[in-house]
Order: sequence, then structure tokens, then C-alpha cells
Amino acid sequence: MSSPANTTIAPRLQRTLTLWDLILYGVIVIQPVAPMSVFGVLSERGKGHVVTAILIAMVAMLFTAISYGRMARAYPSAGSAFTYVAQEIHPGVGYVTGWSMVMDYILNPLICTIWCAQQAHDFAPGVPVFVWKIFFAGLFTLLNIRGIKTSARINAGMAAGMGAVIVVIFVAAARYLSGAPQSDAAFFTRPFYDPSTFSTGALFGCTSIAVLTYIGFDGISTLSEEAENPRRNILLATVLTCIVIGLLSAVEVYVAQLIWPASQQFPDVDTAYVWVAARAWKPLFPVVGFTLLLANFGSGMGAQLGAARLLYGMGRSNALPKSFFGAVDAQHHVPRNSVLFVGAVVLIGAFRLSYGLGAEMLNFGALIAFMGVNAAAFLRYFVREPQKKLWNFAPPILGFLICLGLWWNLSKPAKEVGAIWMALGIAFGIWKTKGFRTPLSFEVPDA
Repeated sequence: MSSPANTTIAPRLQRTLTLWDLILYGVIVIQPVAPMSVFGVLSERGKGHVVTAILIAMVAMLFTAISYGRMARAYPSAGSAFTYVAQEIHPGVGYVTGWSMVMDYILNPLICTIWCAQQAHDFAPGVPVFVWKIFFAGLFTLLNIRGIKTSARINAGMAAGMGAVIVVIFVAAARYLSGAPQSDAAFFTRPFYDPSTFSTGALFGCTSIAVLTYIGFDGISTLSEEAENPRRNILLATVLTCIVIGLLSAVEVYVAQLIWPASQQFPDVDTAYVWVAARAWKPLFPVVGFTLLLANFGSGMGAQLGAARLLYGMGRSNALPKSFFGAVDAQHHVPRNSVLFVGAVVLIGAFRLSYGLGAEMLNFGALIAFMGVNAAAFLRYFVREPQKKLWNFAPPILGFLICLGLWWNLSKPAKEVGAIWMALGIAFGIWKTKGFRTPLSFEVPDA
């Protein structure tokens, strides 16, 4: 009597994330207090028209969000932009897209580690900055290794905490404004349009920066393989996240502009929103500082999660060493090796890279990936469809052109360092796939 065949099933990612989990993940990665850290820069650049810039940017990024959601419907896998572009355009182009996205996602937790370490040092100056860097890089890694539902529960807690602080800011702002004299009837409309300072060039310049408020929404698509009903929920979560962040950000900067008009200079442009909150209610000064620390913590942890899953998708497709990056931990059902790899890069980079350069480089890879996804959506849903519909034409084309314009206006240092990263990745890809002649396998799991 022969013994039954010993068949083993390799560990796989589990579909446990609901639509609410996906939206929470997107909101935390983008940060519900996203415009606060750049409010001063936006106010100076736009001559006070920050609300208008935020709303225009929301509409602009919705085009790319639609492309991401529709591609996730077609390919509900963890590879995200890498999978979409490789399947619809060419595996080599997909590899380049995935590599550019990895840069964006690795830089996000890296600069968040640097920022959190410095802020924590300000709160506890007795602890050296380098100790805080090790602490936060290690904590990001440990929490992501614990599993996807652990991360989702932490996201919910952080969203609730930041939401409570935002409510306190709104209440304090309402009390302050109700007791402050308004000079004229246009007081409440001036944040949207002030004829004395309005300039089309200034508004578009401000919008180009305000678009960065939304970068991170694409991370939702990296969780397609762990989402319930990904063909429906990824598109909904991506679009809804952009809308939620856009409307929330607009209200945040609106009350800030009412409290601190653009005609008045900030004591410190980089921490302008903290000064605005303190003017509304003095105890908010340390509270808002701690809230921004919490926001950067959530963003860094979420971005590391997305980076690990991008590496997992590329490893499973044999674009990176499959035995290492394509492995899933049997206990927690997460790509543990990829999480550890990103954690190591973040820790080393936190000691080698400045926050300023890292922040400038962040958008280099993201915008390349955005253009790739828009191009893939255009090919799949318009070029290859027998019926040519405007709905399948306009969003990806507009999304591509907007991202191209933003990428073209990146700073020179960001382009130079980004080009080095891309050159190294492309060289490795050429060697690994023998000039992209070795086929990459793309596993698209059932939804």
C-alpha cells in the first residue's frame, strides 16, 4: 500500500483587509495631518491661496487614483505598479517602474525615521539622536513583521488619535475666530481667492507642491492580495482616500489661513502650523508637535509595509532573488525577508542621508511609477478595447501629463541622485534577466 503523496502548500498572503482597513491604511500613509508640515511653504508660494491649491491638487491626483484602482481590479496582486506595467507594456519597463517605486517607499520610512528621531530628541534631549534612529527603524520593522492585521489595528488607533487632535484644533479655531474681529465681509472667502494677491503662476506653483500631500495613496494597491474583494475595494479605497484627505486637508488649511492671514509672517516657516495652533490655543503647541510625530510614525510604518510587498511581488516574479524576496513567513503570513531588508536599508540610510535630500528625492520614483500606471491603464482600457470610450481615455491621459509636468520640475539634486538609483537598479535587472530576455513569471491570485 503506497503512502499518500506528501504535498505541501507554500505559505501565502491572507485576504483579511476590509474596505475600511484599506482606507485607514491609505489615510495613515498619506497622513490625516499631511498639509500641516508644509503649510508655511504652501502659504508663501501661493500667496495665501492654499485651500484652492489643495482642492485643485485633489482633482488632479484623482485621475491617477482611478488608474491605480482600475489596474488593481485587473491584477489583484501584491506587485502594484510593477505588475501593472510589466503585464500591459513590457516586463523590462515593469521592472524599471517597480524599482522606482521601491525608492519612493524606502525613502518614506527613511525620512520618517530621521524626522521622528529628531522630534523625539527634542522631547527627550537626554537620549542621543542616533539611539532614537535605531529605536524607530527597529520598531517599524518589528510591527510590520507581526502581521497585516496587527498593522491594521495600529492604523485604526493612530487614525483615532490624530482625528481627536484635529477635532480639538477645529474647536479651538472656532472659539478663536468667534472672538476675533473680522475686518470685512470677504474675510471668510479670502483663503479661496484674494484679488489683491492672486497670481496664476503662484497658484500653480503652490499646487505643484500641494500635490505632494497626496503621495502615498498608491500604497493601497500593494495590499490587493490581502484585501477582501480586491476588484471592487481597491478602486473604492484609493479614490475615497484621496477625497477624504483632500477635503480634510482643505478644512485644516482653511482655518489656519483664517487664524494666520498670509499677510503676516511666520516665526518659522517649517513649523508654521504649530504656531497657528498655538495662536488659537497656547496648549496646542506641544500637542500638535506630538501629533506630527505620531503622523510620521504611521506614515513610515505603512510605507515600509508597502515597500516590502513591492519587493515580494518582484521577488515572486523572479525580477529579484526569489528565494529571499519571494518568501512568506508561515506564522504571520508576511514577506518577512523583504520587511527585514527594508528595515536594514532604512537604518543605514538614516545615518547617511539628510532629511532634506531624502524628502526631495521622494517624488522622483513615485512620479515615474504614476506615469507608468497611467500608461498601462490607457493601453488596457482604451487602446485594446474595441469600444473607445472617453471615460477610458481622459483619466489616464490627464494623470500621465500631470505627473510628467511635476516630474519635470523636480530639483536638480533629486534628479541626479534618483538617476543613480535607477541606473543601479536597471544594471542589476539587465544582469539578473540577461538583458530582460529571461521571462518574468507573474502570478495573479484569485480574487
